[in-house]
Amino acid sequence: MKKTVLFLFFLVWIISFDSLAQSQQGQYIRIMVSPSATNMVYRTGEAIAFDVAIYKFGQLVKDADIRYEIGPELMKPEIEGQMVLKNGSGQIKGGRLSVPGFVRCKITYQENGETYQNTGTAGIDPESIQPTTSIPDDFSEFWKKSKEELSQIPLEPVLTHLPDRSTHLTDVYHVQFRNISGYIYGILSKPKKPGHYPAILHVPGAGIRPYYGANINENVISLQIGIHGIPVNLYDSPIYQNLSAGALKDYNRIFLEDKDRYYYKRVYLGCVRAVDFLYSLDEFDGETLAVMGGSQGGALSIVTAGLDDRIDFLVSYYPALSDLTGYLHGRAGGWPHLFKDEWTNQPAKVATSRYYDVANFARFVKVPGFYSWGFNDNVCPPTSMYSAYNVIPGDKMLSLYQDAAHWRYAEQSEEGHAWIMKKLGVE
Repeated sequence: MKKTVLFLFFLVWIISFDSLAQSQQGQYIRIMVSPSATNMVYRTGEAIAFDVAIYKFGQLVKDADIRYEIGPELMKPEIEGQMVLKNGSGQIKGGRLSVPGFVRCKITYQENGETYQNTGTAGIDPESIQPTTSIPDDFSEFWKKSKEELSQIPLEPVLTHLPDRSTHLTDVYHVQFRNISGYIYGILSKPKKPGHYPAILHVPGAGIRPYYGANINENVISLQIGIHGIPVNLYDSPIYQNLSAGALKDYNRIFLEDKDRYYYKRVYLGCVRAVDFLYSLDEFDGETLAVMGGSQGGALSIVTAGLDDRIDFLVSYYPALSDLTGYLHGRAGGWPHLFKDEWTNQPAKVATSRYYDVANFARFVKVPGFYSWGFNDNVCPPTSMYSAYNVIPGDKMLSLYQDAAHWRYAEQSEEGHAWIMKKLGVE
């Protein structure tokens, strides 16, 4: 019997190892491109330079023939050229920028018919970047009235236990509760041990998908929400893909011409309603609440903290929806990159955006926050993120991972998690 068990264990190990080995993939060509400045930051008017190196099998590629494009991020290149890197590395002059912002260098290298690319991005006085959007005179009144309308709607929560997601330390539930229209659905995780706990609201990145729960086996209540008014536990259903390709494709533009009907109104109010739900739980300690997320979720973290003074701490990774009008002023705007075409470049749509721009909510964030992103992000360009960050009046910590794009390092995630758990007093 023991021999049979050992054999089966060995067989499973071999299969798992073989599967893992097949899933790995290395980089044949590695392009390293980085601003020459030690911290990747220059002053306005200062000459910018980029260091470039091409590697194959860990060795510099001699006589590497490259092309480069340099200019403000996500804008038309202002400098273009070709260079042969005799010893596999070299330096490219990147011009100057007379205003605070970011300059990006894209390197292209071809070998054996394959094309390889990478970017490096320099910051130019990023802490001086200011929003191009402006805050409407009735901004606070608009959202105050909206929250009052929300408060008149009963919560009516429904919790459904998910035994297959629960553990010996954590109970996991699929939950629903009423929003300004329709419902908010989410995954709730609660410690099984009786007591009162702090809570974290996890707000989602862009897209439509199921959720599985967060902070499992930790001494904290966790609520992970979806924003589209559909259940988030349909794990084997094609509904999410179908909605993404159909009715909710480009949801971030639905009713953009009307501030009272714009899609994000129910989303932003849904985050407030999620706070209501957490406060309704007997296990919640009633006073310690954080919100966190990345990309669209990074935006919603700032929005929720700006809208709801019950939030105590926030974590925001590369926030979207920041300084949406950047493109109207000759620089990059935040995701979802509105106002780049005739369909969105309409006065009513621009006016609506001002009520939903993260940079305007950032002005009301007074609680401690952890923020983190990289300079190479081409989804949420750093110019847009700094536009929001720089106007936040509350205590703020910016942890830069300069070469990161629209993703984060494991260490980056661990840093944010450690920061929030320490703030919540969770061991």
